[in-house]
Amino acid sequence: MNKKCIFQLFLIGFTLIFLISCGSNEVQNSNQVIVVGEMKNVMRKGELQASIALDTISDKSNLYGLGPLEYLRGEILILDGKAYQSLVSSDSTMIVEETYNIKAPFFGYATIPEWNEVKLPEHIQNITDLELYLDEITKSSPRPFFFKLEGTVDTASIHIVNLPEGSKVSSPQEAHQGMVNYELEDEEVVIVGFFSTEHQTIFTHHDTYVHLHLITADRKQMGHLDAVSFKKGTMTLYLPNNK
Repeated sequence: MNKKCIFQLFLIGFTLIFLISCGSNEVQNSNQVIVVGEMKNVMRKGELQASIALDTISDKSNLYGLGPLEYLRGEILILDGKAYQSLVSSDSTMIVEETYNIKAPFFGYATIPEWNEVKLPEHIQNITDLELYLDEITKSSPRPFFFKLEGTVDTASIHIVNLPEGSKVSSPQEAHQGMVNYELEDEEVVIVGFFSTEHQTIFTHHDTYVHLHLITADRKQMGHLDAVSFKKGTMTLYLPNNK
């Protein structure tokens, strides 16, 4: 066999290995959570500038994610490949827009092609109940993970960060200057959440394992979820299918 044939066989073999490797990576990346930036650096070091531009995420199909807007001027939610930002309009109103032309100082996201559906037990009434339940039923599952909830809430409290332009931040209290709270009652909603026991102060607050954003079914209200009362018998929990 001459040198030319050997070289051609080498190229074919290398190409096959490359293609197989790429295919394997795509499978491994399903459900994999990516966290960019850190909450504590934003809240305590004032690193308000963008760590990620959402339009640079190459594959947006089956994408889920959440975080604040850069300079803490709003909230972001990605739901099934669609990105939303919410901005404060007044103490009682907000603007929700669908766009990928946004940036975040810290952000978490995952591609989730398939979900396992679970009816949320009626005794799960609030965020604390939900956190304990998720911890209990996912001990043998990969962590961290994204999840979602769909159904009706009796009440919910959400907020939008709205830091005044030019503000300096060195503490959580300063980071929440200008923040506006919104109260919801008897609303159909979708909640996208992140769960981890290893990301406190990085992507969850120091006293919780979850980070949650809520959007109403009509897509007119969206924000960081602070408190909720689930309507009994209406909520469905979706967990990533890791098979």
